[in-house]
Amino acid sequence: MKFSSREDIEAPVSDVFDMLSEFESFERSAIRRGVEVERLSDATTPQCGMKWRAQFDLRGKRRDLSVELVEFDRPNAMKFQADSQGLDGAMTLELLALSPRRTRLSVDLDLTPKTLSARLLVQSLKLAKSSLTKRFKLRVAGFAKDMEDRHSRLA
Repeated sequence: MKFSSREDIEAPVSDVFDMLSEFESFERSAIRRGVEVERLSDATTPQCGMKWRAQFDLRGKRRDLSVELVEFDRPNAMKFQADSQGLDGAMTLELLALSPRRTRLSVDLDLTPKTLSARLLVQSLKLAKSSLTKRFKLRVAGFAKDMEDRHSRLA
């Protein structure tokens, strides 16, 4: 099951990439939302091979998620590979400089079931695909707006 969205951001591509690669802020944000996050890599600068483990409650059940940064092409793209119980995910973030001060962010998320129960979950998600796609696009738009606001405050 795939989700994708594109948003234009009023900021240079290098600044947008830097904001996207501030992994510590994403870790803190997840922790504030009740997710237990553990960085498994010792790397202090963003690079391929960085890994995280997260645990959170979803629908009354404890979920484990492992995430790895598998592609880090400054300032063009990042790709993450995620693995959870029975479900694999791949998220790609691509940046395209539209002008010196405008950047297009493309976000693609692909979920692949590995087990029968995960297939049933994905089937139920497909029934709500239109509303989930709308929510996904709204989240990406909100995230892009936050980055734009942050850039304008810092500039």
